[in-house]
Amino acid sequence: MEDSMKVIVFQMDQQKYGANVMEVLSIEELENITSIPRTSEFIKGVVNLRGEITPVIDLKQRLRLGETSREKGTRMLIVQMGDVQAGLLVDEASDVVDIDTSTIEPAPEVINGINESFIKGVAKFDDSLLILLEMDQILNLEEVNELKEAAEEEVE
Repeated sequence: MEDSMKVIVFQMDQQKYGANVMEVLSIEELENITSIPRTSEFIKGVVNLRGEITPVIDLKQRLRLGETSREKGTRMLIVQMGDVQAGLLVDEASDVVDIDTSTIEPAPEVINGINESFIKGVAKFDDSLLILLEMDQILNLEEVNELKEAAEEEVE
């Protein structure tokens, strides 16, 4: 029996990325985002997601790949970062696939301008490469605390 892992496939700038389904709580359509002043540029604001104030991060901007344009296909991947629930904006979330773990290669030092600390590995997928991201490594502790403050500020 081969080992596999279920991966949510999403796109940013025509490149496919993946995240372990265990790290993604849900995939949501883009909602109206309430801006919060004095936050990092990649923190776009907060949304009220089923009664929970959820900070929204532009994942593309966080990874220095440009800024996500807010269009019909834009999605938010809801993830847990430390003790904060956050929404990550991506261009599109397209599929859930099984990836044979034996096809996952270790992350090269830098891929497409992304530092390796975010990258779990690279897998072959549909005649292309799928960059697997470590969702809990997207932000450092200081940035997670900034998210927490942004969510708490909106509740007050």
